[in-house]
Amino acid sequence: MNEHYELAKEELAFYGAENASLQNILAVLIGPKANPSITGQLSALGIDRLADLSIEELRNIQGLGETAAKRINSAFGLAFKLRKFGKKESYKIRSPQDVANYFSNLEHEQQECFDAIYLTTKNAVISRKNIFKGTLNSSIVHPREVFKEAVRLSAAAVVVAHNHPSGDPTPSREDIDVTRRLVSTGKMLGIDLLDHIVIGDESNYVSLKEKGYV
Repeated sequence: MNEHYELAKEELAFYGAENASLQNILAVLIGPKANPSITGQLSALGIDRLADLSIEELRNIQGLGETAAKRINSAFGLAFKLRKFGKKESYKIRSPQDVANYFSNLEHEQQECFDAIYLTTKNAVISRKNIFKGTLNSSIVHPREVFKEAVRLSAAAVVVAHNHPSGDPTPSREDIDVTRRLVSTGKMLGIDLLDHIVIGDESNYVSLKEKGYV
């Protein structure tokens, strides 16, 4: 067993790539043949210098090998594409209207869809997830399904929304019960439920936060 490689994998799995050392990220890229001498030499070059190295230049580093050189070069190639063509500025939630606008596509669904968005500390959207499709009730919308993604993403807050195919966004008793359960779970986890929006037709919506349930 390659101890250096295995420890590097454990660090990435536990802390995430954003918090792992460059040396250990390189060890995972190189694979089971990685050794501290090679990864230490590479990490000492720094990210900027590594990003500029061609496959041929990487191959000239003793002990690296062609496959590892291609993996490292490809990783920086992907990073370049992400920087050039990647993420647009994240959508920010400042009001219930912002939430309703974000979930406006739910207005056209023929059955109830319950979705969640996960936010940063500045209320920028990190990700969106459909929790279920069907008839809303408190037994189906389990807080675990909403908040496990929030924990995975290290989200600071959650906003949920669902549609009423009837077109009337008036919250039902089930809507209120679900909201209260989510608020309670969020408080225990330290992840705020900012709002629960019910989407109706013709851009009508109801904010359960504005109604005092959040």
